[in-house]
Amino acid sequence: MVQIPYHWQYLPLLMQILAAVLLGAGMVTASWFVGRHRNTAVKLAAYECGIEGVGDARGRFSVRFYMVAVLFILFDVEAVFMMPWAIIYRKLPALTGVSRLFGFWEMLVYLGFVAVGLYYIVRKGILDWSLDKADL
Repeated sequence: MVQIPYHWQYLPLLMQILAAVLLGAGMVTASWFVGRHRNTAVKLAAYECGIEGVGDARGRFSVRFYMVAVLFILFDVEAVFMMPWAIIYRKLPALTGVSRLFGFWEMLVYLGFVAVGLYYIVRKGILDWSLDKADL
């Protein structure tokens, strides 16, 4: 029996990656040849709002903007964790073998952690836009 070298086992994976890259490149190339390339005044105009861009796009933003963005992601992830739990809450004993009450207390602990985080950001003043603290 002939022993196949170990790295040859990756050949199907490499062929699949190559096929995916070639397919993507083929689609982009085909769209370039098939599509129209006419730059009219309407296509070159400002999009949606109609306001011409003014100033540098690399302007500085307040740290508060980034903090609110991170908080939005945090509470969005909270909703992502709560939705599946809410859907399977009634089926919890059949799926996991634990009581519904255990699932309830588990979610209550999770919401407690989120509430502590919300209390912290309210005490820190991150959500108060009227203040302009430099130390945030």
